[in-house]
Amino acid sequence: MALDHRLRLGVTGMNCGSCVGRVERALNAMPGVIGADVNLATGVAVIDHDGRVSAADIVTTLDRAGYHARLSETRLAVQDMSCASCVGRIERALTAVPGVVQAQVNLPSRRATIRHLDGLRAGDLAAVVTGAGYPARPEAEAQDPAAQEQSEITAMRRRLWVAGTLALPVFLLEMGSHAIPALHHLIAGSIGIQTSWVIQFLLTTLVLIGPGRVFYRLGIPALMKAAPDMNSLVALGTAAAYGFSVVATFLPGLLPATIRAVYYEAAAVIIVLILLGRYLEARAKGRTGEAIRHLAGMRSTTARVERKGSISEVPIDKIGVGDLIHVRPGERIAVDGTVTEGRSWVDESMLTGEPVPVEKTAGAEVIGGTVNGNGALVLKASRIGGDTVLSQIIRMVEEAQGARLPIQGLVNRITMYFVPAVLVAAALTVTAWLILGPDPRLTHALIAGVSVLIIACPCAMGLATPVSIMVGTGRAAEMGVLFRKGDALQSLQDVATVALDKTGTLTMGRPALTAFEVAAGQDRDTLLAQIAGIEERSEHPIARAITEGAREQGLTPARPDAFTSLTGQGVSAQVGPHRFLIGSDRLMRDQGLDIAGFQPRAAELSAQGQTVLFAARDDRIAALIAVADPVKDSARAAIDGLHRAGLRVAMISGDGRATAQAVARQLGIDHVVAEVLPDGKVAALKDLRAAGPVAFVGDGINDAPALASADIGIAIGTGTDVAIESADVVLMSGNLAGVANAFAISRATMRNIRQNLFWAFGYNVALIPVAAGLLYPVNGALLSPILAAGAMALSSVFVITNALRLRRTRAATPVVTEAE
Repeated sequence: MALDHRLRLGVTGMNCGSCVGRVERALNAMPGVIGADVNLATGVAVIDHDGRVSAADIVTTLDRAGYHARLSETRLAVQDMSCASCVGRIERALTAVPGVVQAQVNLPSRRATIRHLDGLRAGDLAAVVTGAGYPARPEAEAQDPAAQEQSEITAMRRRLWVAGTLALPVFLLEMGSHAIPALHHLIAGSIGIQTSWVIQFLLTTLVLIGPGRVFYRLGIPALMKAAPDMNSLVALGTAAAYGFSVVATFLPGLLPATIRAVYYEAAAVIIVLILLGRYLEARAKGRTGEAIRHLAGMRSTTARVERKGSISEVPIDKIGVGDLIHVRPGERIAVDGTVTEGRSWVDESMLTGEPVPVEKTAGAEVIGGTVNGNGALVLKASRIGGDTVLSQIIRMVEEAQGARLPIQGLVNRITMYFVPAVLVAAALTVTAWLILGPDPRLTHALIAGVSVLIIACPCAMGLATPVSIMVGTGRAAEMGVLFRKGDALQSLQDVATVALDKTGTLTMGRPALTAFEVAAGQDRDTLLAQIAGIEERSEHPIARAITEGAREQGLTPARPDAFTSLTGQGVSAQVGPHRFLIGSDRLMRDQGLDIAGFQPRAAELSAQGQTVLFAARDDRIAALIAVADPVKDSARAAIDGLHRAGLRVAMISGDGRATAQAVARQLGIDHVVAEVLPDGKVAALKDLRAAGPVAFVGDGINDAPALASADIGIAIGTGTDVAIESADVVLMSGNLAGVANAFAISRATMRNIRQNLFWAFGYNVALIPVAAGLLYPVNGALLSPILAAGAMALSSVFVITNALRLRRTRAATPVVTEAE
């Protein structure tokens, strides 16, 4: 049997002969597979099939078997797209290529993203798109998007001016003579009506073969391929008006005298109005990508690098990991790194949305793109080029802006059949007028048919969803909220419960000294300095909290003369002539020391979830010490914001129930799950899901399973890379205001998309019947093709303008600067 099709693909996850056997069995069991041969050494599978098997089917089969295909991603810059039909045609052409798993085309950004098996070249994929009628090239070879956008706007403006200049005399000669009888008589008595028609013919021909040529160059081939698009509708409509007018001008004997008229002005002005709409659309679309351009503009081009003892200005692409970078006051930091010398305050608002600068000293991490304050810094480069946080943010925002939301699938299915349906509607309209309409039937049929073709162009439908996504995700990035997975933008609006991890998410994630109260007759500062000096000898987190608390109060820890650790109970030490004992209430009671004077206060602090210790000096209770993981300043406002949004808030913690309940009471949390291990968090999410979809907010490695298993995972950007990689949404700062802001952006964007879709679909549903002549029996009015062209152009401009309102979306919860 002849082998018709063959696919080669890399397979990951195989490590022995039994893996090879499992992969081969899974592939051979697929309908249409003739044979599959897997090589363990090269990690390559060769699959012969009868043509019924797609790359996507193979990827799915491997995933189910526990293995994965090696996939690559290619991005193409695509030109000449004008509507949702163009998007659908390009996607169908790409997905028909053997080896392509998925293709997504974004109309506003003019980008195609293709996931495919290894071996397909970007140039070959670009050739497929170009062959479909849309010039394309690999994104890396394309012109800078901003420059390309500007050059396209300039070219559109030039075509618009030429078309407008040529069409104006045509409009005045024809419509002016209809509106002003004196002008009609002047034209008839001077150059004559026939000469007027010839002049209109010449000027309109220049409009159609010049600025309007693009509609024919793209629309007619698409029509010939039985895949009509917006350009096809414009080409057919203007050609019908122009062709009828040419016959009336040069072959008048073919038409009855009652219907002998010209519609050159309709053909010319339609081109002008549609070009005007595209020009306004292009200018408006240019504003949708401002968030990306703003982020990209934060990249430095050079940096002052120290090498072999000398400092020189070095291009950013010549900096290596480990280089020492000198940053002067007021400069933008070039790359990510660690401060080795200096002290300054750095403005990180472009990343986190928090307006207050952050102090940076030796050992602190700094991010490229942030702005240094009034101090000089020296830092060692740790991440450069595409690995920097700023580059990763730009990449995440671009991916989110190009995302295909579930709602877009419905739009694409409708628009796939929309243009052919419009052609059928136009044909039925013409037929109905020719059969049933009053005289002059042909004139009425022509006007109605052209109006239907022009008014139904699906530009607004194709733009309704992607422009809102672009603006919404860009605004979210400005607020410090990154959507790693674009569909989270839609899924977030359906969430019923927000579950938050406690430590590091609701709290600072490190113990701090919260109370130090002394017995009568004790000097507080002296006693705290002595206790801090003792605890400095211990590595326990509570001990470090006491020492750091003393230093924050300007005290210098005293040096103990002797130190003994009492495992599980506390410590004993000698400081000068004084003997100290520091530990729990049980240790004090075991030593026969009376803590009754501090008991009420200790009970109160314990009820708040704080850890309470006692210090005895020379066999007398001298102080009560309380240590706790402080709640973030932003936590209460964030939870209040979630409650205002109608969301139920839960907390999942590995801490004891008393501590967890105390934090929950303090913050107004609705539901508490305490004393759980990481896998217990996943089980808790399943229980919470009974009330609806659940979003989980966490920051640590132990939160990664819960972030991955939740309906929506939201990672605190100050957390670990593992947690961030497991999440759908990333908050660039540790500020919990971002949680409520993420929900606000999601809801605002989806509301905006629904508004756009309502307008786009409602516009067509309402006006196609009007264009076909629905109102003619009522008031004798037919919609002019010129008005149809104007309405169509305005619909696209309306959709983009409405999407741009998302740039004014306000934070749902004000940013609260966290106390250090």
